[in-house]
Amino acid sequence: MHYHGHRERLRKRLMETPEALADYELLELLLGYVLLRRDTKPLAKELLAKFGTIHGVMTANHEEIVRVNGAGPAVAALWKLLHETGARVAESPLRQRLTLSSPEAVAEMARKRLGPLPHEEIWIAYLDNQNRLLEWEKASKGTTSLTMISPRDILERALQLKASAFIMVHNHPGGSPNPSGADIELTRRIQHAAQTLHIRFIDHVVVTSDSCYSLMSDALLA
Repeated sequence: MHYHGHRERLRKRLMETPEALADYELLELLLGYVLLRRDTKPLAKELLAKFGTIHGVMTANHEEIVRVNGAGPAVAALWKLLHETGARVAESPLRQRLTLSSPEAVAEMARKRLGPLPHEEIWIAYLDNQNRLLEWEKASKGTTSLTMISPRDILERALQLKASAFIMVHNHPGGSPNPSGADIELTRRIQHAAQTLHIRFIDHVVVTSDSCYSLMSDALLA
């Protein structure tokens, strides 16, 4: 098959000068790991045409990927694998129980996992009394525009972990990190409940794929 030789030449170029490969050539190679018996160049170019940039392609969700002619579940699963791997790489410093110097450190970690999602999720970083990570876990998954969680759920989990503090992070799929009125109200409810249990609510950070907003920094959480 002609594409086997082409793919091998691409791999050789990748090993020698990876920066010289075009975006569609990188996608060709990625797709080749799940579409072994197909010329992947047409699909790579179609994905770029549909999503605009390699960032758009790599952050497309499962439903969008499978609707592209020739992609299907195998490609969607590869994208999910790459996303999860990247998220875990970004999370690894905190999972080594390093002390968190700022909420921005959590935002940097969360942006990789949450930024590309088409729906809102709330994640919580539970910390010990030295601000070391005890647990980083999903607390709620919402729709494209709304996610709900009870302050009780967060604080019960904090007590279970014997956490001294926590940082809440959620994403805005729309691209703007500015908090909504509902975000601010939820933050105040959680803060009030945390104070009654003497657990520090350090911050609520809203993230997108390329930015973040700290409610504490903007004096919305005091």
